[in-house]
Amino acid sequence: MTAASHFVPLMRPLRLGDLTLRNRIAMSALTRSRAPTTIPTEIMVKYYRQRAEGGAGLIISEGILISRQGTEWPYAPGIWNHEQVEEWKKITDVVHAAGGYIYAQLWHLGRVSHPDAPEQKLAGVPVYAPSAIAARGGKFRHIPGKPGYVTPTEIEDPWILVRQFKQAAISAKEAGFDGVELHGAHGYLIAQFLDSTSNKRTDRWGGSIENRARFGLEVLKAMIEVYGKNVAVKLSPAGGNNDVGMPLQETLDTFGHFITEADKLNLSHITLMKYMAERDIEFDGKKRGTPHDVLASYGPLVKNAKLFINNGVTPEEGAELVASEKVDGITLGIPWITHPDLVKRLEHGKALDNAPDYKRFQWGPHEKELGVGYTDYPTAQY
Repeated sequence: MTAASHFVPLMRPLRLGDLTLRNRIAMSALTRSRAPTTIPTEIMVKYYRQRAEGGAGLIISEGILISRQGTEWPYAPGIWNHEQVEEWKKITDVVHAAGGYIYAQLWHLGRVSHPDAPEQKLAGVPVYAPSAIAARGGKFRHIPGKPGYVTPTEIEDPWILVRQFKQAAISAKEAGFDGVELHGAHGYLIAQFLDSTSNKRTDRWGGSIENRARFGLEVLKAMIEVYGKNVAVKLSPAGGNNDVGMPLQETLDTFGHFITEADKLNLSHITLMKYMAERDIEFDGKKRGTPHDVLASYGPLVKNAKLFINNGVTPEEGAELVASEKVDGITLGIPWITHPDLVKRLEHGKALDNAPDYKRFQWGPHEKELGVGYTDYPTAQY
């Protein structure tokens, strides 16, 4: 069996919502910090065009901020004003011209923003979260003193944030995105509402599993009002990142409920992130996450949406999972960063041999270096 034939299961088309993807290899959302003023740039147009031309079945955009937030990545793009929408149009246009599709991943950081970050100051609002509980950790490199996370302000009316997500979906549609993915992973806002360690509310948005799941489900419903079937959600049930994570049984019960209910909404797909010990953070010498087999635990609950797996998945593993019908597709991250022609390489049996430049992945490089480690990875010879 040649390398190319081994990946045949990944090369089959896939119906996803209202779209038919040319293959089952999606490009994961990847924060790359190349939007110095929160507005997409020409170098970003080139970056997405390269990967669409490289054969991505579906591109999930980097996390797009739905409002001004004090992120640890000061060059993250947004989608709350007309100029941002117009520049995103250039990106969706080149992806479509290359025969690809692109979803906008919509993102709110919740309590892991910082009030002293420039964008948060411009927003003129507090750092909002479900409860006034600070996450441990954090390191805002662009703020003097490199402070950690702060105690957030409990959002009095979560419907305010639901409406922000809906408006972001409306803007994404105007910008030409084919769908939207709700960022429900990595301990950001959706996960903060779901997790009992970060959500101590006593109203209808907290307490029971049903109440803690309410916010994320209402956001999905609001997105569906805009995009119909072309709505997805990404989840990391094993937790860890940004100081979230519950005991195992509570984790299984909470995410089991959320995934079951989300699957009833006729989503295009649900992406689950595997647990990876090497990416789990530590506090006081202990891993923060909740190790368990995410795919085995929740995959059987997905009856209607397509199922994607992410986080350390290799193309070889992905081909086996698709062939055995355990998943419908895979999302890859770092391989897409380092190989703009990833799918073409797999189709032609070419090695994935570009070494990643980790120093240039994110953290707001100087403008003169925006393309370094971003758009300068070589393609293979065919």
